[in-house]
Amino acid sequence: MDTGKKAHNVLGEPLGHCCSSPKTGFYRDGYCHTGENDTGIHTVCALITDEFLQFTKSRGNDLITPRPEYGFVGLKAGDKWCL
Repeated sequence: MDTGKKAHNVLGEPLGHCCSSPKTGFYRDGYCHTGENDTGIHTVCALITDEFLQFTKSRGNDLITPRPEYGFVGLKAGDKWCL
């Protein structure tokens, strides 16, 4: 992603790296960048908890189960992920 301007976090500082394993972010570059095609607006880096994973799964968004067809290894408590 090259928009010609630097991305910043909520504190106005340069956007920091969120995670590289698993790769996160809309662009799967480890940063919580966003753009026109990111309809979910994944801009916040979160430390994932088991409670969060169970909640999202109960709402139909299973982030635990690997989906190799999408290159998604599944998340576990302690991972970081762009929300």
